[in-house]
Amino acid sequence: MLEIKGEIIMSEELGNLQTIAMGIMPHQDLERPMDLAMGLDIPFWPQLPKMNYYEDMYVQFVDKFPGIVIDEEEKKIWLETERFYAQLPSFIENSNNLDYFKLSEDFSVSYSDFLEKDLSDRQAIKGQIIGPISFGLRICDEDRKPIIYNDELRVLLFDFTKQKLLAQYQDLKEKNENVIIHIDEPGLEMLFTGVTGYTSGTAKGDLQGLLTEIRAEAPEIPLAIHLCGKPDWDFLLQAEIDILSFDACSCGSAVVKYNSMVEFIEAGKIISWGIVPTKLEELEDLTADKVIENLEELWAKLVERGVSKEQIIAQSQLAPATCNISQGDYVSGVEEGFKLLKEVSEKLKSKYLD
Repeated sequence: MLEIKGEIIMSEELGNLQTIAMGIMPHQDLERPMDLAMGLDIPFWPQLPKMNYYEDMYVQFVDKFPGIVIDEEEKKIWLETERFYAQLPSFIENSNNLDYFKLSEDFSVSYSDFLEKDLSDRQAIKGQIIGPISFGLRICDEDRKPIIYNDELRVLLFDFTKQKLLAQYQDLKEKNENVIIHIDEPGLEMLFTGVTGYTSGTAKGDLQGLLTEIRAEAPEIPLAIHLCGKPDWDFLLQAEIDILSFDACSCGSAVVKYNSMVEFIEAGKIISWGIVPTKLEELEDLTADKVIENLEELWAKLVERGVSKEQIIAQSQLAPATCNISQGDYVSGVEEGFKLLKEVSEKLKSKYLD
């Protein structure tokens, strides 16, 4: 373990060019995506929205959230205010019971399958949960108002997120000592475009409050945020997180210019570089050597600004750039992307770590 500025960052277990990925997979069966997930250095349980609507990351999150209506046929979820207040007493009664918040098999067959595997020999394992900002901006009440605009609902939403994350962490911790749980926040991109009434200032305070509460209750959890979009990078890099997972293919050249990126790495924190696309048209003629060249160009920009390459490598993970569930032959794209990712990792480890 590496101790920096009083924080324990497990760079040996979590960094050193290990492969990892976001949770969403495009397959309509369980066996193949689980094989792909288990084939990475840091395996994860897949989310499979094409197989079952309940596998969607937003739907998975609502298990036990009061007032939620799920219309599987129309593929919609929303909150009914009257139902919310009717179910609130039961929710409050169970609010301190982590078992109440655990993800049930009805909402994820892959999660149950993952927990049945022997994961003790892995350096680390990974889970994920949709972030409260993204969820609160997308899920509306019966008047089509995003629930994050309701102060009472927003407070409960952030506390609910904390309990769901801690419950998942408790499950995964029984399988492996080193657990990462990504808070997936695609909504952060929309938040900073100015098209939402939920201000960036409020969001920063709410998110930081959530991270602080998780840290207080389980200080050993590496706090990680993943997104594929383009948010306020300074905000994220200055937040109290230990791991940032992002689309380095699209955003890497911009992110490495931030002073906060340099400070993030120098503080001993981990970057999960999304450097391999998962769309067939983007993978065409793309080789491991070309991916490595692109990544090393990003690293060189950081080295120019005083960060040692050794530290960058020690604190780097390698990941697909994005998930891919809606364009073209997405299954083949993801499978080819995972294959290329592993090849890139093997070559970089041979070059820098052997």
